[in-house]
Amino acid sequence: MQTLEQIQSFEGKYPKQIWSLFFTEMWERFCFYGNRGMLVVFMTNILFFSDQEANLKYGAIQAFVYAFTFIGGLFADKILGFQKSLLWGGILMILGSLILGLDAKANFFYGICLIIIGTGFFKPNISTMVGELYRAGDPRRDAGFSLFYAGINLGALFGGGLCVYVGKTYSWNMAFALSGIFMMVGLINFLLTRKNLGPIGQAPVTTNEKTAKRNQYLVYGGSIISIPFIYAMITNTAYTDIFMYIIGPATLLYLIYEMSKLNWEQNRKLVGAMIFIFLSIIFWSFFEQSGGSLSLYAEKLISKDMLGLNFDPNVVNNSANSLFVIILSVFIGLMWIWLAKIKMEPNYFMKFGLAFIFLSVSFYMFYYTRFLLDNAGLASLGLFTFAYMVISVGELFLSPIGLSLMTKLSPKHLWGVMMGMWFLASAYGQYVAGILGAGMASPKKDASPMERMIAYTDGYQQLALYALITGAVVIVASVFLNKLIADRAE
Repeated sequence: MQTLEQIQSFEGKYPKQIWSLFFTEMWERFCFYGNRGMLVVFMTNILFFSDQEANLKYGAIQAFVYAFTFIGGLFADKILGFQKSLLWGGILMILGSLILGLDAKANFFYGICLIIIGTGFFKPNISTMVGELYRAGDPRRDAGFSLFYAGINLGALFGGGLCVYVGKTYSWNMAFALSGIFMMVGLINFLLTRKNLGPIGQAPVTTNEKTAKRNQYLVYGGSIISIPFIYAMITNTAYTDIFMYIIGPATLLYLIYEMSKLNWEQNRKLVGAMIFIFLSIIFWSFFEQSGGSLSLYAEKLISKDMLGLNFDPNVVNNSANSLFVIILSVFIGLMWIWLAKIKMEPNYFMKFGLAFIFLSVSFYMFYYTRFLLDNAGLASLGLFTFAYMVISVGELFLSPIGLSLMTKLSPKHLWGVMMGMWFLASAYGQYVAGILGAGMASPKKDASPMERMIAYTDGYQQLALYALITGAVVIVASVFLNKLIADRAE
């Protein structure tokens, strides 16, 4: 077994271990984004929820998915280790998808509960293992996370498009089962290649092996016992509100406790990381309309015609972002390299600010689709797709950089916690996204298509304005904010 020193002394651009994590993550993301892309369409067409209720349920489910990444990161740091946490999470995701595959209508919330818990144990820990492949200060780290991010989007591209297509065209049970089958592929890949990770992701060293085993079994058992609690939360979104009001402040208090043990230099970097986390909450609350209100907008109000061909607007909605990220990530990566060579690369806060500007432009485009209607009164699929290209640029300015920064700006023993907090920010973004999407939905059940279109696009116009203001403020303040992280991040 290789030592950590040997793994981190790799030659070339990428360590060989990253490919194992790349393919494991790719198939897990197939499962996750396949299920995500089906949620609101399934809830409105099969469970007969209103648009408002479906948006709120979507926000609650997605919020719990990401909230559990913080809990999963904490248990991995302190008890399971990243490898065992990943395996346990993968098993639960497979079980959840297969339960949905048996009877999605009857088992919907039970299957979703297992997927929520499974993703919480899986997602933050594989990202943390990518960070451990590199020494502190290794300039190749960003390239590694960019490659890993491409794997995420490759899985999202196939899962997001294929599963909703199978569900709408053939069988929802088959579509949910399909996501579980590909999750199995990812887990088998990890089991066959985990030996190459050496000590990375192993359970924390302990002097009492018996107590360590007991604690691990308590984590496994506790995660199963939590299913009724999660079920109650996602079926009654009022409980979700209470949970979200508690977990954020509680998490912040825990981080303050950990920061009390650190020196000023370490705390300065963590403050910078927390600002990035706060900005990401705002970004994702707008961006994640893609799985909620934009999914319903695509299904009911977008034309199938683009460039003389017919496309399912839901397939486009679920896969366009990932396709553009895969294509554009190479060019944006090369752009950063070129700008760095001529000493004009923007600092990290500037990149975040620019991400909000692109986010704003994309939502102005979503708004403008209501002025480009076909003879049936349906909005332009071409402009809708182009808006996803613009929003994908914004995502590439923010998300892969954020993943990398969480390990750059935190002490090693807090990597799992900080990665969990990054995803917890996504939980709040998803939660707010559901509330925003519900607010955009027309309150009238018998609303005409035009009334629905105006309600949604008026909301997109407001989001565009707020994103523009946020981006401008961050860009102006970036020079001062960057001083918090300059020593380690630059």
